[in-house]
Amino acid sequence: MKTLFRDGPPLGFRLTALLLASLLLMTLDHRYERLEPVRSVLSVVVYPLRYLVHLPATLADWSSESLVTRRSLTDENHRLRRQNLLLKTRSQRYAALEAENLRLRELLESSVELGDRVLAADVVAMELGSPTREMLLNKGSRHGVYRGQPIIDGHGVVGQVVHVNPISSTALLITDSSHALPVQVVRSGVRAVATGTGAGDALDLAYVAPNADVKPGDLIVTSGMDGRFPAGYPVGAVGEVALDPNEPFARIRAQTSAKLGQIREVLLVWTTEPKDGRGTPRAERVVQR
Repeated sequence: MKTLFRDGPPLGFRLTALLLASLLLMTLDHRYERLEPVRSVLSVVVYPLRYLVHLPATLADWSSESLVTRRSLTDENHRLRRQNLLLKTRSQRYAALEAENLRLRELLESSVELGDRVLAADVVAMELGSPTREMLLNKGSRHGVYRGQPIIDGHGVVGQVVHVNPISSTALLITDSSHALPVQVVRSGVRAVATGTGAGDALDLAYVAPNADVKPGDLIVTSGMDGRFPAGYPVGAVGEVALDPNEPFARIRAQTSAKLGQIREVLLVWTTEPKDGRGTPRAERVVQR
């Protein structure tokens, strides 16, 4: 019976022939470089196949790197946002501290100008209802505070203490309708009494003759005639001057130097020893808190 395929050389013979052919080709390529054109052609033909074989790994590496980069950028963005928020918060805090520092410097400068013993106090509460205008302070008789004690801030006269207990005190503002303060116009020397109007930061200057030399914008200071407030300390500025020949006195409206509705700290001033025997001044030249 005839077979469809003829028997070829034995398998071992074919393997040996292939090995010898490979060695021959390697020797010729190494010594004579005669197979370089063939290698170039084969490289061009095989390149697309090699590219396709490596494409999945390349895409996987690119995707992984993109995910890592995106995650890194997202984390960095979140970190920068938190840092920006923190810096903004700190900036606001620094701005508040700077403003408070400025107020305290103004208080210190005013105390140096006065040359008196002073004690710093915080404003706990304000009562600005018309006509009563008062403030509650966090210093009392155990700090040496006494009734009638003058109160100032970095801009001018604020008021005076009217009630005292061991840990706090109540002050009457100079704009209260029941408050009166002897003052003097700096430019002309005209004397008057600044009375509270019970409204805003407005004062009325009483007992000024119609022919007195007082003009809008004139600075008003304490005259010291009451023996309580130090002389020469700013009280306000003249705003309106109305003259009526039929009236014995001019009608003069002034604005306080102190920003009474914005005060957070004040200075309690000692110019004389307390006359009612309650409290002993214990403030020092350096402002206490």
